Amino acid sequence: MNRESRERTGGTRLRALLIAGALALSAGALAWLVFVGAEWPGAASADAGQNAPGSPARAGPRVPAGDDEIELGMSAPFSGPSRGLGIDLYRGSKAYFDHINARGGVHGRKVVIRAYDDGYNPGPAIDNTVRLIEEDDVFLLFNYVGTPTTTRCLPLLKRDRDRSVFLFCPFTGAQPQRQAPYGEFVFNLRASYYQETAGLVDHFVRVGRTRIAVFYQIDAYGRNGWEGVRTALGRHGLKMTGEATYRRGTTFDASLKQQVEILRAGAPDAVICVGSYAACAAFARDARDTGWDVPVANLSFVGSESLLALLREAGRANGTDYTRGLINSQVVPSYDDTSLPAVREYRDLMERYDPRVPAHLLTDDYQPVPHSFVSLEGFLNAKLLVAVLEKMGAPFERWRVRKAAESVRDLDLGIRVPVSFGPDRHQATERVYYTVVRNGKFEPMTDWEGWRK
Repeated sequence: MNRESRERTGGTRLRALLIAGALALSAGALAWLVFVGAEWPGAASADAGQNAPGSPARAGPRVPAGDDEIELGMSAPFSGPSRGLGIDLYRGSKAYFDHINARGGVHGRKVVIRAYDDGYNPGPAIDNTVRLIEEDDVFLLFNYVGTPTTTRCLPLLKRDRDRSVFLFCPFTGAQPQRQAPYGEFVFNLRASYYQETAGLVDHFVRVGRTRIAVFYQIDAYGRNGWEGVRTALGRHGLKMTGEATYRRGTTFDASLKQQVEILRAGAPDAVICVGSYAACAAFARDARDTGWDVPVANLSFVGSESLLALLREAGRANGTDYTRGLINSQVVPSYDDTSLPAVREYRDLMERYDPRVPAHLLTDDYQPVPHSFVSLEGFLNAKLLVAVLEKMGAPFERWRVRKAAESVRDLDLGIRVPVSFGPDRHQATERVYYTVVRNGKFEPMTDWEGWRK
C-alpha cells in the first residue's frame, strides 16, 4: 500500500471513529450503539468460532462517476463465511442493471454499483460507508447485507440527513431501519424478521408443534430474530423451551454439538435458527449426527442455496441426508416459478448477462449457483430502484429521491404482489413464503400438516 493509500485509509477510519464518538455524546445514540454492538448475554449458550477479522475495504482504483452515470454504493461480505450472500445479491442486481444500461440506462444514465467488502463485520462496514458518502459521493446506498453491519451504519445516514443520503433495499429484515429514528432514511423491499418468525411460529403452533427453541447469532441480527420468536410465542401464551447462541463468523467446520445438547435438553418440537448459512448448516449437521430429527427452520437471510450446498457436500462424504426436516422462510417467490413474469425475466437476464463480481473483491474461487433466492432478491431490488429513478427523472439530485420513492403505489414487479411506499411506509412488501427441500433444492411448502409424512 503506497503512502497516499495509507493516508486515505487512515483518514477514513479516523473520520469513522470521530463520527461514532460524536454520536455517542447523545444519550439516545449511546444507548442505541451499545444495543447494536453488544453481545447478547441472556441466553444459555455455548459459543463456537470467532468473529471474522475485519479487513480493509478492497475497492480497486477510484474512477469518478461521470455525468452519464448513477453510482450506487454497496457494502457487503465478499469474503469470509457469509460471502455467498454479498456475491449473489450483487449478481442479481447487476443482471437487471446491465439490461437497463444496454437499453440506454435511466433517462440516459447508466446505473453502476461501487461495491466494497466488509466481511460481514461492522467496523469495515462503517469505514466503507464513510468512504462511499464522503469520498466517492455516491448517489445513494444500496444492497447492504446484514443486521450487525447495516444497523451500525444507520447513524451515519442521520448525521448526513442534510446531504439526503438514503439506503435502499438492505438485505436484512431487522427492525431498526423500519422505525424511528432511522426508518425515514431507509427504503426496504423485503418483509421483516418479525413477520418471518411470526409466520414460522404460527404455522408450527397450528400443527401442534408448540415447544419451540431458538438457535441464534449473538449480535443485533440474532437478538432481533430472538425477539420476534419470543413475541410470536407470547401471542399464543407460550415461551421458548430453550435457546443457544454462536458467534458471528463461525464456519461450517466448527462443532456446534454443545448448542445441540443445550436445545435438545428442552425436548422442543421445532428449532428456529436465526443465523448465517455456515453456522446454521453446522448446527443442522450436528443435530442429525446425534440422531436428533427435530424440524429445523431458518430465516431468509441464511442463504438457502449456500446452506444446502454445504449440507449436501457433507452428506455425500458420509452417506447422511442432512437436508431432511429443513424449513426455510423466504421473502421472494421461488426462482423456479416461471408462471411469474419477474422470474422468467430474472432467469433470462442471469443467463444472458452472466453477471460477475469485480475480480478485486474475490479472495477465492467461489462458484455462485446459477439461480438463488438471494440473487432473485437482488434482481427485484434493482427493478424497484430503477422504477423509483425512472419516476424521479432528471435532474438527478439526491434530495428528490425520497419524494419519488414515497409516491410509488401498487407497483407491479412481476411477482403478483403489488409494492408500495409512502411517507409512513418504507417497506414495500409483507409477503413471506415457506420452502422445504425436495429433489435436491428448496421448493414451496404446500402442506404443513403432512410435509414430514
